[in-house]
Amino acid sequence: MTYQLLASNFISSFGGILLAIGILLAMVTIHEFGHYLAGKLLGFKINEFSVGFGPAIFKKRSKKTGELFALRVIPLGGYCAFDGEDDYEEEEEKDEEKGEEEPFEEFPQKEENDGGVSALKTENLEETSEVLQEEKAKEKEDYPEPKGARFNDQKPWKRIIVLLAGAAMNYLLALFFIFIMFGAYGRPVLQVVKSAPDKYDTPLVQETYNTGLQTGDVILEINGKKMYMVTDYIDALDGKDKGDVVTLTILRDGKEQDLELALWEDADPKNMSDTNVIFYALGIACREEVPDEETGEMVMKTTRGGGISTVSAKQGFFDTIGQSFVYSFKTGGTILRSLGELLTGKIGIRSMGGPVTTIEVTAQAASYSFLSFLNIAAFIGVNLAVFNLLPIPALDGCKVIFCIIEWIRKKPINRKVEMIVNLAGIAFLFGFAIFVDVLHFIV
Repeated sequence: MTYQLLASNFISSFGGILLAIGILLAMVTIHEFGHYLAGKLLGFKINEFSVGFGPAIFKKRSKKTGELFALRVIPLGGYCAFDGEDDYEEEEEKDEEKGEEEPFEEFPQKEENDGGVSALKTENLEETSEVLQEEKAKEKEDYPEPKGARFNDQKPWKRIIVLLAGAAMNYLLALFFIFIMFGAYGRPVLQVVKSAPDKYDTPLVQETYNTGLQTGDVILEINGKKMYMVTDYIDALDGKDKGDVVTLTILRDGKEQDLELALWEDADPKNMSDTNVIFYALGIACREEVPDEETGEMVMKTTRGGGISTVSAKQGFFDTIGQSFVYSFKTGGTILRSLGELLTGKIGIRSMGGPVTTIEVTAQAASYSFLSFLNIAAFIGVNLAVFNLLPIPALDGCKVIFCIIEWIRKKPINRKVEMIVNLAGIAFLFGFAIFVDVLHFIV
């Protein structure tokens, strides 16, 4: 029996990991396809479209366009290789080739001294060169040269469109997942699954602090603002004091109704993850000042807790479309907000995660239900769209800034400087991802 349980857990965990990798791979592929599609429409020369990194598992060159399509062994990335995107590197390679050709000028002199040996070497080199030329000629006959202009030879505005297209495709796919989620299940809202017992039993206090919320109530709005995610509850109540009255629109026994609620406590969350303060203020959970068991000092502790769960509220077709856009914007805002709080020190670096942590969290969420799968897939899509547009070196957002500067100056920034900046960005991103993953698992 124990063996069966372990086997079942392993299969479930392994399936969740595969599902998580599949979500990430789909998001990366659609991102690169956005670059590819915009590049094709605007006349860019594309040499390769690859899903994954490392050695190729499968590759196929188009006989119509000459472009190479590849599936590679590491499924955590991908790229669309535009011709001439790294001009500086190509110039360096050409210089090195010229430098290597110079010593061959001395060979004729050495050939006179070496006699037949040098003549034989020259003959072999000529035969090898002829074979290579024949192979290249044959390859050109089978696979034409990809058409289009080199990346950096294109106008800045065209490059900007191509760079933005990846994030746009991520967002559109995320929006599609959100629309399916809202249409099939409804938008996520909080439901009180266990109301906290009233810690004030006297009639006088009950008149002043009307808890109001009951087990099974679904909170739809606070002061006329729709609630989508926990950050909406924080924004709606942040800064309000104990005793302030707020208007809740709730769903009780299948009917919507308004409820006037006096807050139990001050709503002063420290950051976007400090949600318990909001639940204390709404009276969903109760805390009191009690002596600590070890030190004896008076501390605030949850003494009689309530409980909440995320449920879905269905709406009409047009509301579903509109609220899908709103939810996607709020998701993007939450991502930017978390980065802002990380930079200002409101939240710790342990709240961040690299690729391994992302796969772990995604696997857990995606394996719960199809609703959870849609939600996490949409979140990752919006996350990739927002993150790639940040002005961080090596990301699309930074490349867009270089293009804008070139557009304004009428000439590009030194390609060598741009390359160094992007290489430094790649090193930083990889190092940071490894660091936060290690920190997540060891702390």
